[in-house]
Amino acid sequence: MNTLTVGDRSIALDKDGFLVDLQDWSHEVAESLAAREHIALSAEHWEILELLRQFHAQYQLSPATRPLIKYTALNLGVEKGNSLHLNRLFNGTPAKLAAKLAGLPKPTNCI
Repeated sequence: MNTLTVGDRSIALDKDGFLVDLQDWSHEVAESLAAREHIALSAEHWEILELLRQFHAQYQLSPATRPLIKYTALNLGVEKGNSLHLNRLFNGTPAKLAAKLAGLPKPTNCI
């Protein structure tokens, strides 16, 4: 099992780098996960991560790419809810990578 060290905590990750225990998530954990992906989280990233956590709280699942785009457009507007914007922020794999950084399970249809 993989682990992520954040401060003095050792956090369990699954084979794909997702949190084993969703309760381990924090902003510091997100920053550490992002650093592993060579991403410096900006306000734009945080906006999407918080939106994803809201989606998960509402539906108890992580959205695939199309639902993520639709949900983002509905909540943040079409200028942010489009594949170009999300792909730019999350290295071409927005649903999978954003879910990982938001401390959520891997979307079920993501490889």
